[in-house]
Amino acid sequence: MTPPLFNVQLKKNPLETQADMEKALLDLLTPAMTVMLTENRPGRFKLSSHGAVYTADRTEIEGFMRLLWGLGPLFSQPRRITEHFTWWEFVRTSIVIGTDPESEWYWGQGPLQDYDQLFVEMGALSAFLFETESSFWRHLTTKEQTQILNWLAQINQRVLPKTNWLLFRVMVNAWFVHVGQSDHQRQIDADFAITNGHYLDHGWSFDGYENQIDNYIPFAYQFFTLLYVAFAQPQDAQEKLLRERATAFVKSYANWFAADGAGLPFGRSLDYRFAQGAFWAACAFAHIAMPEGYALGDVKHLLLNNLRWWFSQDMFQSDGLLPVGYAYPNMNFAEGYNAPASAYWALKTFIFMALPADDPFWQVREAERFQFEPVKRQPEPRMLVVHSRTGQEVQAFTAGQHSHEHAHGAAKYEKYVYSSSFAFSTPKGSTLLKQGAFDSTLAVSESDEFWRTAFHYTDWQIHDDYVYSQWQPWPDVTIDNFVIPQMPWHVRVHHLYTARTLHLAEGSFSAPDSGAADEKELITDIPHSVFYTSRVGVVGLVALTPVWAVELSTPEPNTNIDFPKTRLPLQTATLAPGEHTWMALFLGDRESESMVNNQIIVPTVSQDGAQVTIQWSDQTRTIHLAEWSKEVR
Repeated sequence: MTPPLFNVQLKKNPLETQADMEKALLDLLTPAMTVMLTENRPGRFKLSSHGAVYTADRTEIEGFMRLLWGLGPLFSQPRRITEHFTWWEFVRTSIVIGTDPESEWYWGQGPLQDYDQLFVEMGALSAFLFETESSFWRHLTTKEQTQILNWLAQINQRVLPKTNWLLFRVMVNAWFVHVGQSDHQRQIDADFAITNGHYLDHGWSFDGYENQIDNYIPFAYQFFTLLYVAFAQPQDAQEKLLRERATAFVKSYANWFAADGAGLPFGRSLDYRFAQGAFWAACAFAHIAMPEGYALGDVKHLLLNNLRWWFSQDMFQSDGLLPVGYAYPNMNFAEGYNAPASAYWALKTFIFMALPADDPFWQVREAERFQFEPVKRQPEPRMLVVHSRTGQEVQAFTAGQHSHEHAHGAAKYEKYVYSSSFAFSTPKGSTLLKQGAFDSTLAVSESDEFWRTAFHYTDWQIHDDYVYSQWQPWPDVTIDNFVIPQMPWHVRVHHLYTARTLHLAEGSFSAPDSGAADEKELITDIPHSVFYTSRVGVVGLVALTPVWAVELSTPEPNTNIDFPKTRLPLQTATLAPGEHTWMALFLGDRESESMVNNQIIVPTVSQDGAQVTIQWSDQTRTIHLAEWSKEVR
């Protein structure tokens, strides 16, 4: 039977019962398994022919391995092996052949090298071995077991980056210990000694680079350490530490989600999509104790609600395969390591399908909703995280993050604010403003072309009520930024010193432009303003310094990660050499909090030196900008 086009049946899956969740996993796997069995190339899955930083053969081996993240939980129960025996036989044969150095299908086609991509994929194979031990491993011959162990052992003989990759080696060596080779515990301890040194607080670590704290913490550092806890059951001081960190992380990471299920899009590797929820699945799988005020039902809700949000997106190809992209297929924003089937790493979120039928996860009732904290300062990921009135929108105000080696690092880490409803854009080019799609950031140029945005702030600070950052695009240009949340608005105050004439462009949030009747520019009597209403809410800006011109711009298609076409409120100015200060209001309103009788109500903002006063609704706030006196010359 041909799968439905675009995997559309997933949009209708309520994800309420264990059968619903098994059906969802099968719907995700079926298009890929159909292609893989048709290709009939053991241990390989080719989704397309685009390139990655590793070899083409490795991209296809990766494709096979990433499907194991779903196949392992599926085959953890013998009933499912019987029901999908053709799949099982192909997978079983592929692993045996792929680890046989005499086979033409041997994984790697020779010895693996330092930093080999296949070390990453060993994490999937190790998890599969734990999940299917009684059905797979125990039915292998001694020779076949030895070949698998020899192939895995290469990870201990080569150099790995001191990042989340070390946790794949932990997984491999945990399997060695499990099958009786206890001397491999030394390598596990050595790798934890390094990753423990990356730990910050509240469950957060940095991923090898001190200024890069992103989704790799929940879906790598936390996820793989919890799988180690669940599979290896070490019952030692390290296990106690990992459990305590996971418990602490629950209260922090929960605020990266919105009430509609969306996770906060921030940083690299967003191609892995619903891996956003993998931490919640791992919490359930490892039976992590909940912090005060939280329960397993909350974990279940955060996990399943995120999956529901993802399954409502148009992320599949017509054949049901999952290509590179985020809310829709999109190669523009990809990293160099995003191979054709890389997105199937998201399947690790289905680790909960390996839980037995009598596990508390299946018995507990999913919480109906989750109460997010309205404002939460998160010093470890360097964010001030703010939720809207009913939690349908989450925005993260950031400063001090930096990723120096990955594509579009400036867009993915160093914008002023990231939103779950009004997702960020990544540039197609830097020559024209429409190519840059400069939402939620300030772009500068020495002419009306060749724009640049903040990349590596020279100073930054996260406060309880605002974030501060400083950037020097040239040695004789310094820009100080103060961003103050006032949900659904926020205020940006900038101080600029420049020895050269500069062209500047500053964007609000992007919103979808699909030609629908409710996606149009709002005409108001508010001076120096531009607003745009769309199916996800209202975006806009008010230029509080008249020298700035405002417009509703149209960026290049496929720049935004959520919307194929967008409109972007933008303000522009040309500033002469000297000192300049300006303020502007920016709006990203999911819940019509800014509207009264269909009219936009704008906060009143004033500045007196380091004091900024905001009057909004019946509230008056005065924010003291601690860095102002030292920065203003």
